Amino acid sequence: MADENEEATTSEQEEGTQESEQPRTAKNTVAVEDVGPCKKKVVVEVPEETIKEVVDEQYRELRRDAVLPGFRKGRAPRRLLEKRFGKETGEQVKLKLLAEASEAAIKDQKLDVLTDPEVDYQHIELPESGALKFEFAVEVRPEFELPALEGIPVTRPKVEVTEGQIDLEIEQLRRWAGVWTPREGGAVERDDQIIAGVRQNIELTDEEKAKQTAQVEGKTEGEEANPTYIPEAETKLDNAEVYVRPNGFVGSVPVEKLDELLVGAAVGDKRTTVVEIPKTYFREELQGRKVNIEIEVKEIKYLKPAELNEHFLQRYEVQTVDELRERVRDNLQARVEAQVRNDMSDQIYHYLLDSTKFDLPLDVVSRQAGSVLQRQYINLLSRGLSRQQIDEQMEQLRAGSEEQAKQQLKTFFIMDKVAEKLDIDVSEEEINGHIARVATQRGQRPEKLKEQMERDGSLSQFRLDVRQGKCISKLLESANIAEQAPEERPEKGKKTKKRPAAEAEPDKAE
Repeated sequence: MADENEEATTSEQEEGTQESEQPRTAKNTVAVEDVGPCKKKVVVEVPEETIKEVVDEQYRELRRDAVLPGFRKGRAPRRLLEKRFGKETGEQVKLKLLAEASEAAIKDQKLDVLTDPEVDYQHIELPESGALKFEFAVEVRPEFELPALEGIPVTRPKVEVTEGQIDLEIEQLRRWAGVWTPREGGAVERDDQIIAGVRQNIELTDEEKAKQTAQVEGKTEGEEANPTYIPEAETKLDNAEVYVRPNGFVGSVPVEKLDELLVGAAVGDKRTTVVEIPKTYFREELQGRKVNIEIEVKEIKYLKPAELNEHFLQRYEVQTVDELRERVRDNLQARVEAQVRNDMSDQIYHYLLDSTKFDLPLDVVSRQAGSVLQRQYINLLSRGLSRQQIDEQMEQLRAGSEEQAKQQLKTFFIMDKVAEKLDIDVSEEEINGHIARVATQRGQRPEKLKEQMERDGSLSQFRLDVRQGKCISKLLESANIAEQAPEERPEKGKKTKKRPAAEAEPDKAE
């Protein structure tokens, strides 16, 4: 036992001397090659000397904590540690070497990676002698040159607020504040409201009629009644409010050209129609049904705009009609300027997208398309469509989601590089200022909104979106802007829809 303790002390002294020496003296060998759009294969060779250094480090750490029978803590000889923990230690050494070497290779080769290294840990063995060789693949940021960022051609529509627009806006305000008033002795006109008695009859299939009869009798050919839902054959509504519009509702049934059906009807008149409801309608019990509708007009009302009087002016905190017109003018002017700004921003996006060509990382596109598709799927579910209806549209959704993902990613990479070139960042003060404005609009406290955004992960999206807005503002400052009257501007194709930056930010692989 004394010999073993002496051996442990001698070995410990030797390893203490090694600890004082410089580790990792040998360099790894690294080779990089392209294996696809924005994808690199990295081949790494870790020399035997480095492997020995890591093995020694691992056993030194193990000796400090290991307790073996007959030895005090920290005194167990290495040969016994190797015998007892050799397999486990070898696996730890392998994982440490792979992690260190892959991280060093990415750093030394200056690879701007989008994903973590894909290292096949399970199928890589630590050699008994010689170098450790392995390879991995990574998605990297696309390399491209930005077009000229100064003097971007932009047209600014020359738009002025007219007296006629102010008149229309005030008329709309009066309608919003108006009341529905009985139309005495007249006929239904478009945009009226009628109070009606409604009968809706859903046409059942022969199979449903048989099931309905069986359910009433309590059995089907000697068996228990089928509990399958069968809609009510007829529904009556006594005082339904129906709005006379081109596409309106009678109860819960959508009716196209409803105005054509009802215009001209008088109190006491009945109008009938047959509606074939789409299979994609949000109310499942009506999907694909044929519904016979009878509408009996009981009362006709028209929307009487509010009088332009003192009470109306007080609603908008003004004293005179001239003050109201001035306030409306200011609101319209702000709306027009925001619209012009959006139009000019879209032109910047078009210019950057059209002038910049590069391949996108396929795996990142696939993941981004999956995220887009998931959001679309959840959105359709929230609108009341069944999973069966959504599944019928999946192929179309997938195609659209891939194109949308490509557009988002390309915009993200371009704007990220623009921000880098223009040295644009967003300070914490700016973020807090934007959050405060949003919180005011929502009637929330800024600190509560920020906490909520931190919890749901939308704060990073918000930060990128603010930075992207700063980039567009900077580019507009140096743009070559030419004013054009609206009628002179050429017909444009579909506008590029701006996406929040974080929506387009590449999803990191797990």
